[in-house]
Amino acid sequence: MSKSGARYEVDRLVLVPDDIDLSRSPLAGAIDAETYVLGAFNPGLTRLANGNLLMMVRVAEALRTPVRGGHVHAIRWCEGGYCLDAWPLELTETADPRKFMLRAGGWKIMALTSLSWLLPVEMSPDGLQIVTFHYDRAIAPQRNYQCYGVEDARISRVGDRYLMTTCSVSPERHSTTLYSSANGLDWTLEGIVLDHQNKDMLIFEGTIAGKYWAQTRPLGDLYFAYPPDSEWRAGPSINLASSPDALHWKPCETPGIRPHAGTVATARIGGGAPPILTKGGWLTLWHGVEPKEIVGIYRTYWSLLDRDDPSITLRTDHRPLIEPSPVLTRPIEDQMYLRDVVFTTGIVDHEQIYVVASGEADLACRVTHIPKTLFD
Repeated sequence: MSKSGARYEVDRLVLVPDDIDLSRSPLAGAIDAETYVLGAFNPGLTRLANGNLLMMVRVAEALRTPVRGGHVHAIRWCEGGYCLDAWPLELTETADPRKFMLRAGGWKIMALTSLSWLLPVEMSPDGLQIVTFHYDRAIAPQRNYQCYGVEDARISRVGDRYLMTTCSVSPERHSTTLYSSANGLDWTLEGIVLDHQNKDMLIFEGTIAGKYWAQTRPLGDLYFAYPPDSEWRAGPSINLASSPDALHWKPCETPGIRPHAGTVATARIGGGAPPILTKGGWLTLWHGVEPKEIVGIYRTYWSLLDRDDPSITLRTDHRPLIEPSPVLTRPIEDQMYLRDVVFTTGIVDHEQIYVVASGEADLACRVTHIPKTLFD
């Protein structure tokens, strides 16, 4: 039990924006504008063959001065490099620091204030110390469907393969892309595996009856109502899909994890860390969002799923496992632009604990050691 009363002992920020060397960024020298690290967060997590851990950190690289000359500017990958787009200020809404909305047409249209790329950071076996940065293996946009960035890696080791899902962002689609690797460091882009606005795809760390399984989370602006007396709340839910090869996915017809009507703390939910197999079933960490202002309050929750049929939830704890921590971010208060967000993205077995990696405040990487006995 920590001094704060939480259910874990080790809980700290292990990487912050100032740890990133933008002179080694994929964007270095590519655009005629100064950039800075808006956030280094939401790290995918896995264990390498040498015993060290690997965090695949999302680096959101933003323009230092996005508004100038009466325009808001955005960074975009284009064939052969990167470019800047300028939008008239009077056509935009800039309430959210991570993006701006465009008042055009009959749709919600937005652009980002940063472009994200992925940085492999090798960590000590317990995830608490940085061993080395692998800038030479950074993952940056390389296809039109990634022109606004590559976001939020989730890494699963299935057999002798590492599989990494990412969110690729572009005007073409907001899709899930898959990378594969034999060693966790050198990655091959396999392409799009889920199409428009299906976020937080997490591949199970192991197969079920010879098939790959994944959690998915389709998004939309319209959801049909449950009956008035239902225990479920309408909105985004964590669905399931299976695949013979991790490339071609068929949705599962049975519902997965759904938001409960009895609490606003999980009014919107989505996947967190890839499910891992424990003696009690598949342990899945997921996020629930309580509505508040623009972004909401993000917390991490957990469930145990049946090992043979993961559509069956065996146990769920409605108390949050991990909550946003202003104590941890106090030393970097001057860089804060968002609050009330912890977004868990990785889990690895380590002796008597689980090493859990999260993004804190869309700003930094947080590692929490959680006793395995908590899930018994």
